[in-house]
Amino acid sequence: MNRKGFTLIELLIVVVIIGILAAIAIPKFANTKQKAVLASMKSDLRNLVTAQEAFFSDNNTFAGAIASAQTTAAAAFVPSKGNVIVIAGNTATGWSATVTNPAVTGVPATCGVYVGDATTPNAVVTNEGGPACW
Repeated sequence: MNRKGFTLIELLIVVVIIGILAAIAIPKFANTKQKAVLASMKSDLRNLVTAQEAFFSDNNTFAGAIASAQTTAAAAFVPSKGNVIVIAGNTATGWSATVTNPAVTGVPATCGVYVGDATTPNAVVTNEGGPACW
């Protein structure tokens, strides 16, 4: 008698191995969406720095709001979906901004940037024009 096929024990061992691999892999990929949203927040801040510089070259002042930054043709700035940007500390020689997104539930949840003599939005933001998250 020559039976070909797998025994029940062999099939159970394969299922257990696949289960162990899934238990290891799923947590690794669970926070991927959060990381992508944080990357979009930082990217928006970098784009805002460029838009503000273009606005400054046209108006000799920095935009005090996102709507102002969007009115300049050279600075067609539109934040990514869900990102809420607030420009604060706006002066003739500098500005700062923070960005949040309701999709981010963990820490870091807020990113910020500053340019010129504006006060930094958080102690984590140490490089002028370089976004940082906290």
